Amino acid sequence: MTRDEIEALIARTALGERAAFSSLYAHTSAKLFGICLRVLHDRAEAEEAAQEAYVKIWRHADRYRANGLSPMTWLIAIARNTAIDRARKRREAQPGLDAAEAMADAAPGPEAQAIASSDSGHLSACLDELEAGHAGAVRRAYLEGETYAELAAHYDVPLNTMRTWLRRSLLKLRECLTR
Repeated sequence: MTRDEIEALIARTALGERAAFSSLYAHTSAKLFGICLRVLHDRAEAEEAAQEAYVKIWRHADRYRANGLSPMTWLIAIARNTAIDRARKRREAQPGLDAAEAMADAAPGPEAQAIASSDSGHLSACLDELEAGHAGAVRRAYLEGETYAELAAHYDVPLNTMRTWLRRSLLKLRECLTR
C-alpha cells in the first residue's frame, strides 16, 4: 500500500468511515503489532496495546496532517507510545524499582516534537547535523521501532554504546528542534 493510499484511509477514517478504518487496520496492523511486541515482549499485552492504539487512531485520525512525514511514522508513533505507556505502568506497579527508573520525563521528547512538527525540512536538517550512523540509528529506533539490541547488532557496537548514541542524539535533536 502506498503512502498516498494510507493518507487517504486516515483522512476517510477521520470522517468516521468504518470501511476505511477496517482497510487501514488490515494493511497496518501487522507492523503496529510487531512494534508493540518489541516494546512489551508479551504477546497478550502487545495485542491489547495494539488494540488501544487503534482506538486512539480512530478517535484522533483528524489530527493527522500530511506534512511531508510518512503516515506510517504517525501510526507507528501512536503504537509505540501506547506500548511504552503500558510498559511504564507495569514497572510502576512492580514494587522495588528504583525511583529514577520508574519516573517518566514529563517533557515531550524529540520524537514527539518531530512528529508534531509541520516542517519536515527542519527535522531533516536536524537529523543531518547528527553523525550518519547516529542519525540512522535514531530513524531505525524511533521511526521503525527497532530495539537497542537490534541496533547494536546492526551497527556492530556494544549495547551500552548504542544507548549512549541514542541518548546523545536525542538530546541534540531536541536542542535543534527548539531553535
